[in-house]
Amino acid sequence: MFEESDDGDEDQVSTENTMRERAGESRLKLWLLLGANRLGVTAGLSVAVFLVFMLGAALDPTIPEVVQQRSVMGWIFGTMLSALITGVTLVVTISQLILSQENGPLGEQRTRMSETMDFRDYMRDLTGKPAPADPSAFLRGLVDATESRADELEEVVQDSENDEFAGEVEEFVESVTGNAETVREKLDGAKFGTFDVVYAALDYNYSWKVFQIERLEDDYRDALDEEGWEAFDELRTALSMFGPAREHVKTLYFQWALIDLSRLILYLAIPAIVVSGMMVVFVDTATAPGSTLGVENLLWLVGAAFTFTLSPFLLLTAYITRIATAAKRTLAIGPLILRDSQR
Repeated sequence: MFEESDDGDEDQVSTENTMRERAGESRLKLWLLLGANRLGVTAGLSVAVFLVFMLGAALDPTIPEVVQQRSVMGWIFGTMLSALITGVTLVVTISQLILSQENGPLGEQRTRMSETMDFRDYMRDLTGKPAPADPSAFLRGLVDATESRADELEEVVQDSENDEFAGEVEEFVESVTGNAETVREKLDGAKFGTFDVVYAALDYNYSWKVFQIERLEDDYRDALDEEGWEAFDELRTALSMFGPAREHVKTLYFQWALIDLSRLILYLAIPAIVVSGMMVVFVDTATAPGSTLGVENLLWLVGAAFTFTLSPFLLLTAYITRIATAAKRTLAIGPLILRDSQR
């Protein structure tokens, strides 16, 4: 442990092994923002909207009378109809933007391929075996490499005459290996296309580890021999390769998720447009006479139809919330710590 003289706060050489523990946020919050199935979140939001709508109708006795007015119903669902058409146009635009990133002249495609193969060659040199094709195995190989090089570093400095230096390195290595074990377990069996691969990669706090290497080298340069410098450099190289690898997998997932989002919104928008049109043209007080559970059936129908027409926007909310949260937590690449809870 060391102290920062600027503000007196103490920073740990090691950090917690998961993003949730480092951020100090509730498990439920992060699960809803990141971990939960997006269709499940959409369904939950839909239920919440429907319940709020019906609760408002129950608390305000004038709502049923207002809903029965055809002009009011026409205004509500006519507005939703316009919003849905505009939303579908926006979705098509987003899809075109995503697909445009995959298009380009032959020279650009060759450059992309060359850079990808160069990185795979670097990984072969790092791990001593071909880079896996599966994204989860690819990241797991880099995590394994950082763990093995951290163990090598500990062996190099364990006989150092500087007990404080050896103690900090030991604590640092325990942090690397513990974090690596946690991430490796989460990556094992994770399939790309789900958020599991990116979610596991977010737990590996490589940027803090790179910073700690730089700090240890600067603070204990007199205690380091040539073998020690080389061990630190090899570990830093392995950690530095994890950064762009994670960003590449994250970018691919974002494109995958946005394409899925565009397709699902189109699937939902068409029936939602039909429902909005039917509510404007065909539904009136005679459509659903009577009451259920003390609430007029027409109000149940309007609440359900209103919720369904909102479903494309609720789906958009569920997906964008995850993408925006993951993007915010990975804005910086390298040893830049943006969150107060981790500085």
